[in-house]
Amino acid sequence: MSAVCNMARKFADGNLIVQILIGILLGAVIGFWGNAQVVSGGESAELANKIINSISILGSLFVGALKAVAPILIFVLVATSIITKDFGNAKGMQKVVVLYLVSTFLAACVAVAASFLFPVELVLKGIESAAMSAPQNVVDVLKDLMFKIVQNPLQAIATGNYIGIIAWAVGGGIAMRGCSAETKKVFSDVSDGVTKIVRFVIRLAPFGIFGLVAISIHETGFEALKGYFKLIAVLVGAMLVVAFIVNPIIAFVVTKKNPFPLIMTCIKESAVTAFFTRSSAANIPVNIALCKKLGLKEELYSISIPLGATINMAGAAVTISILALAAVNSIPDITVTFGDALLLSFISAIGACGASGVAGGSLLLVPLACALFGISNDIAMQVVAIGFIIGVIQDSVETAVNSSSDVVFTAIASQTTE
Repeated sequence: MSAVCNMARKFADGNLIVQILIGILLGAVIGFWGNAQVVSGGESAELANKIINSISILGSLFVGALKAVAPILIFVLVATSIITKDFGNAKGMQKVVVLYLVSTFLAACVAVAASFLFPVELVLKGIESAAMSAPQNVVDVLKDLMFKIVQNPLQAIATGNYIGIIAWAVGGGIAMRGCSAETKKVFSDVSDGVTKIVRFVIRLAPFGIFGLVAISIHETGFEALKGYFKLIAVLVGAMLVVAFIVNPIIAFVVTKKNPFPLIMTCIKESAVTAFFTRSSAANIPVNIALCKKLGLKEELYSISIPLGATINMAGAAVTISILALAAVNSIPDITVTFGDALLLSFISAIGACGASGVAGGSLLLVPLACALFGISNDIAMQVVAIGFIIGVIQDSVETAVNSSSDVVFTAIASQTTE
């Protein structure tokens, strides 16, 4: 028993990034071995399938744990911050929200431009006989978001409706600001407990990623991934433009100072961790610690960071726009006008604000954007499946952009608000 405890302690004290890299390497090796056995056939193929499927449980458990804890984390952190913090001097929230929304919309515009410059086509099934649905307009999107806001809070948490979670957390927090000191202490303790659970889940990331990489490579193989390299390149390239060009321009316009020291600090201390955890919600404790290190206003970042994990989704806007246009490019006789592109940017930005703060959350918003061009759900879900195949890279970069920019814009608002 003591030997097991010592191993667990060494693992907990180890470098998380190194452990995750080891998990990726081992998962790739086992995945390629399993894929080779399936190609050769025979009894070894059946054995490989059993082994890889057993390993994949680790990945499913990891993703399931993140999806389970993220809605509760968002609700508890936002509600607790509003209930327990003194907002007498809390200034800058309006500026933070505006920066979040502007950045997300500009990211969608960058993605649309990248798709026009470097069009990507995908091999999809059933294109000829696909039944095209009516285009979805902005009014329908806004109507859907309004209904999400008034959804039952328990159902919102259970289904991962983050817009509804935020609405109820803010409303409940405001309603309970006058509660007793003892009640506020209970909320603070619950918040600390949920944060500890999230940190524990993050520590298990090497095992989860090991399972995810192994099953992904086992099922697709290296040859199958080649066709998606261009899609990955366009996605990652657009996100890097957002992180290193768009965000610095926004920061410079607001602060009139060199933005790159702040940008690079956030990349190193927030984006790297978010890249490997692939969860904006799970990276909230990291961002809060970084804000504290930067000396930002606690009454501001205690709200803006949890809020940013749900509505500051520039990377998600990039993913939604590029995958939707990849579907459009793959279907003959569909043309995209400037007005369509602008509307897509708007819809992608709105949809991204409701994207889940956990791994792969933005992919489920792709059918929303595809509906704008009358693309049926069957076709759209094929694109979503491709998104999950490339998600090891795409979702990691997306989360890194999303999460690190939370701190960037919070710092800008904190430093420019009296």
